[in-house]
Amino acid sequence: MLNRLSKRFFSTASPQPWLFVGLGNPGDKYKGTRHNVGFDMIDGFAESQGIPMDTVHCKAIFGQGFVGDVPVFLAKPQTYMNLSGESTGPLAAYYKLPLNRVVVFHDDMDLPCGVLRLHHKGGHGSHNGLKSVIYHFRGNREFARLRIGIARPPGQMDPKAFLLQKFNATARERIDTALQEGVDVLKLLISKGLTESARCFNMEQKYKHIRLQTMPT
Repeated sequence: MLNRLSKRFFSTASPQPWLFVGLGNPGDKYKGTRHNVGFDMIDGFAESQGIPMDTVHCKAIFGQGFVGDVPVFLAKPQTYMNLSGESTGPLAAYYKLPLNRVVVFHDDMDLPCGVLRLHHKGGHGSHNGLKSVIYHFRGNREFARLRIGIARPPGQMDPKAFLLQKFNATARERIDTALQEGVDVLKLLISKGLTESARCFNMEQKYKHIRLQTMPT
């Protein structure tokens, strides 16, 4: 089934595919935690587009479908966060995708909870999942990222413990709203391209950031 669909994806009549990769940790233990919002973003987008995530491919839970006439591959690496590149690198190579057709979704403590940013490229920001992805892209950082803000841990709390906690009710509401905004910008990205969608979206999220600064977390 995967091969038959892939042939359609790469027919001369189809636009070049996108690969969306959400970072997280596998297993029920980590479901709903801050570190797994990349998985949540993949699940939200897949559900919105009716794309089943029912295949295992290159060490990832994998789905593929179309948004309009544009092919889209969706992946949730099952390698654990710190080894995410062991799945992401082979997926991009398998489909012979240039890195400008790859978008990685990940949690970001440098953004307030529920604020998103879409960037063409960047560093790893001490995010171990991104470090692994960059390593398996042979040091190439020229891939897009959808950063999902989870805020910083309160007080002297250990960041590792914070990442593996679930959200409180207020934060979960903000994240759920952000995930829907993420779905919307990804659809815009597919139809309008990365540059235009990022410009408009990041401006909207900047104003959202300002509003959230006056609200309790």
